[in-house]
Amino acid sequence: MNHFLKRLMTRSGILAASMVLTAQAWAIEPFTVRDIRVEGLQRVEAGTVFASLPLRVGEQYSNDKAAASIRSLFALGLFNDVRIEADGDVLVVVVQERPVIANVEFVGTKEFDKAALTNAMRDIGLAEGRPFDRSLADRAEQELARQYLGRSYYGSTVVTTVTPIERNRVNLTFTVVEGDLAKIGEIRFTGNHAFSESTLRGLLEQDTGGWLSWYTKSNRYSRAKLNADLETIRSYYLERGYLDFKIDSTQVAISPDKQSISITVNVSEGAQLAVSAIRLEGNYLDRDDEFKSLVRIRPGQPYTESQVTETTQAFSEHFGNYGYAFARVEAVPRINHQNNTVEIVLRAEPQRRVYVRRINVTGNAKTRDEVIRREFRQFEAAWYDGEKIRLSRDRVDRLGYFTNVEVEILDIPGAPDQVDLSIAVAEKPTGSLQLGAGYSSAEKLSFSFGIQQENFMGTGHYLGLDLNTSEYRRTLVFSTTDPYFTQSGVSRTLDVYYRTDKPYDNMRSNYSLITAGGSVRFGVPFSEIDTVYFGMGAESNRIKPGTSIPASYLHYADTYGYRSNSFPLTIGWGRDSRDSALAPNSGRYQRFNSEWSFTGDTRYIKANYQIQQYVPLTKKYTLAFNTELGWGKGFGDRPFPVFKNFYSGGLGSVRGFDQGTLGPRDLIGSSLGGTKKITLNAEFITPFPGAGNDRTLRLFAFVDAGNVFGEHEEVRASDLRASTGLGLSWISPMGPLRLAYAHPIRKQAGDRIEELQFQIGTSF
Repeated sequence: MNHFLKRLMTRSGILAASMVLTAQAWAIEPFTVRDIRVEGLQRVEAGTVFASLPLRVGEQYSNDKAAASIRSLFALGLFNDVRIEADGDVLVVVVQERPVIANVEFVGTKEFDKAALTNAMRDIGLAEGRPFDRSLADRAEQELARQYLGRSYYGSTVVTTVTPIERNRVNLTFTVVEGDLAKIGEIRFTGNHAFSESTLRGLLEQDTGGWLSWYTKSNRYSRAKLNADLETIRSYYLERGYLDFKIDSTQVAISPDKQSISITVNVSEGAQLAVSAIRLEGNYLDRDDEFKSLVRIRPGQPYTESQVTETTQAFSEHFGNYGYAFARVEAVPRINHQNNTVEIVLRAEPQRRVYVRRINVTGNAKTRDEVIRREFRQFEAAWYDGEKIRLSRDRVDRLGYFTNVEVEILDIPGAPDQVDLSIAVAEKPTGSLQLGAGYSSAEKLSFSFGIQQENFMGTGHYLGLDLNTSEYRRTLVFSTTDPYFTQSGVSRTLDVYYRTDKPYDNMRSNYSLITAGGSVRFGVPFSEIDTVYFGMGAESNRIKPGTSIPASYLHYADTYGYRSNSFPLTIGWGRDSRDSALAPNSGRYQRFNSEWSFTGDTRYIKANYQIQQYVPLTKKYTLAFNTELGWGKGFGDRPFPVFKNFYSGGLGSVRGFDQGTLGPRDLIGSSLGGTKKITLNAEFITPFPGAGNDRTLRLFAFVDAGNVFGEHEEVRASDLRASTGLGLSWISPMGPLRLAYAHPIRKQAGDRIEELQFQIGTSF
């Protein structure tokens, strides 16, 4: 719609000029003007006319001045006709006002929003109360028709109706007959021998449609999309050594009924070329060996465009590390068609060394400047360092507050040894809502709720509230984090929580475990990618007795008391190199957390380690692996507290089993948890059929395995439970949603099964 508006706002003086040429102005003998009278005005103020006339009372009238007066009045755009007459020594200006638009209406426009169309017309002057301009209405009609053609409505028609009404007004109506949408019916390739038509068609964003085309609109023809698809085809051939590849022509034909579009792409492949040698030319700062180590191109292998691009980019970035922001690096292929080889010559010219004068931040309407600037490792008035600039950009991006972060290098006129850096951010909503639910034969329906604000009032502070509730498990957690508690980047996190847990026991008991407490934790950055966490908490745990309480719980309570107070120390470490937190395709995530309670009523150590690895198979397919290990042990004269046990099964661990029901049980079937935990997950992730390469909507197949073990039990692979299934992942407006159907493939008698699960806001 913005493009529609821009085209309509182009001004033209052709109509006004033609009006001037046909206006009536008789040759009148020159005279001194005693008075000026205006006739024919209805809505226009007389002062508007007088202010536009180049002729004044007391001045000498001439035909040249009359012509100038007519041109000036026509330029106002308010009149259809202007005449100059003389009544003795009185100058008479006779005008015919243009009709005023009373209403603008759109009929039959289903494809475009009527409110957006009305606003576009208002911005160009076709709105209620404005003078009617026929030429502008005609241009609007033509542009609206063009917009429909751009959306594949080739049978559409647009008719403009101008209806005169009383008091020199008109109603303006744009009537549209949209017709049926023209869809791509066929895509063909000619001249291809190395790759099949089906292979090439699979690379395209546009296709002949599928059962999900109503959502993806992939079968709608678009010239812009076709050009992008052709570039994809070209890149595909260049990536595989076909340097002589070219697209000879493209034919787009529409059927006589204007309902089907046929696309034919004619290509010439040429021969596949292998790299014979790589040679460096130019100035490499006497660091040739350093640059040679960055070469990604391999002699003897087929030419690969991505390797050449990676090499030239790596060279440019390496020059930037030494302050040469404008280094020129060019890869020149020298082809030998006789033996189908190519020599790659890498030419480099470092240009001049520069330093950064100023760093500007734009686009942050909510986020404070300091929140962005404190992530920068490139400083003002320091030598330009490309590696620090890239690190700065990545650190800002990893804040999670922005949909896009771009750094632009700006020349400074008259200062060839200086540059400015402009970092442009596009903010996104940083508040999130998380919902989850699960259904099982034991718990029936359980719910979880969470609300977080990651960038509270633009300060970078985190505030969060999590609530989980079911018949057996209730949790309330409030958390806040100041990521820059100190200027050196030490973070501080405060947590307050209250939990009530009632392990599964076939609904025959009413005992529970109640935990309340709080903690403070600090995160110290030891490097750009590693953070170590430490803190301390105060916690109160109570075993609330009831019917069918497990013997182990009762024994612990009778020996050490039903209430225990502890003050655990916490130590942890984290590292995240994933390319995305919501829909990762590559990278690794690791975290380690531990508790050490050496004072109070309990003595124990508890540790948890998790690692996630994402392996990109292709642009579309990803393998994801997750491993989580837990271990706990009591020391001194105290056993490991039963209320600190690990649990497994269900969401976030081994899907297909009821939440928290795996591991040791007592004689009546109550789940006790354990001191050792192992969880293994593997997923194969693929785009949803018919959704193209849209990574916000994906399918995944998974295999899970895991269990928990008691303090004196041996961890054995034969005791692990396992499941497999299919799931759907969708980054919805409310957050990441995952729906999974799991079937246990390794279970034992007494295991509780939960095959269908869904949740919003978590991975694995």
